[in-house]
Amino acid sequence: MIDVRRLVKTYGRVRAVDDVSFRVQGGEVVALLGPNGAGKSTTIKAVTGLLRPTGGTVSVGGHALERAPLEAKALLGYVPDRPYLYQKLTGRELLRFLARLRRVGDAEAKAEAWLAHFDLQRSANELIETYSHGMRQKLTFAAALLHDPPALVIDEPMVGLDPRAAHDVRHLMRQRADEGGAVLLTTHSMEVAEAVADRVLLLHHGRVVASGTMEELRRRVGVEDATLEAIFLQLTEEAAREAAA
Repeated sequence: MIDVRRLVKTYGRVRAVDDVSFRVQGGEVVALLGPNGAGKSTTIKAVTGLLRPTGGTVSVGGHALERAPLEAKALLGYVPDRPYLYQKLTGRELLRFLARLRRVGDAEAKAEAWLAHFDLQRSANELIETYSHGMRQKLTFAAALLHDPPALVIDEPMVGLDPRAAHDVRHLMRQRADEGGAVLLTTHSMEVAEAVADRVLLLHHGRVVASGTMEELRRRVGVEDATLEAIFLQLTEEAAREAAA
């Protein structure tokens, strides 16, 4: 569903992303992990079409973002790490507007269903500028899911969410994949990634230094019951030593 091939992004002399390739198939959650500055956000922005790569290609559902951006983006739902929403609209107005913009059938019913799903009905007629960060995050999820996209890209999903909402989001990501969707996730929470991801990609200085299932990564570090946090620390330390050598 999401196909990234030899992605490169440079800023002057700095290679933020350096020859990164991966695929996210329908039916799986892939967690893109790495320390600060590893290239995660740059990769996500390239996947969602918010940033033009220096080299390489990104395709969604067989549509290359460079050649068919509208077709590719129509298949995506995107939840950024910081929700940028129209402050002077109400939550209900925003979802109805976006549903019509995306030509969603039965737009008002879909908007109401997602407001109810994220427990936003009581505040649906209030201006978004009055919402807490957690409420805005939930509204952003609702906006991303309105058109039932087959691919979902999520950047730091748990920021600002209360425990129940965070639990619901973990369940939602897993459910989307179990129903055949493709989910690409970036997060600093190793617990969240370990709980929902089928595969993990570990970036360091713009390169993929490890990828695989938890079982494959445990075999690589040689620890049968290693947590994802322990794997992350070991492999990033090894990558840092190799880079310094």
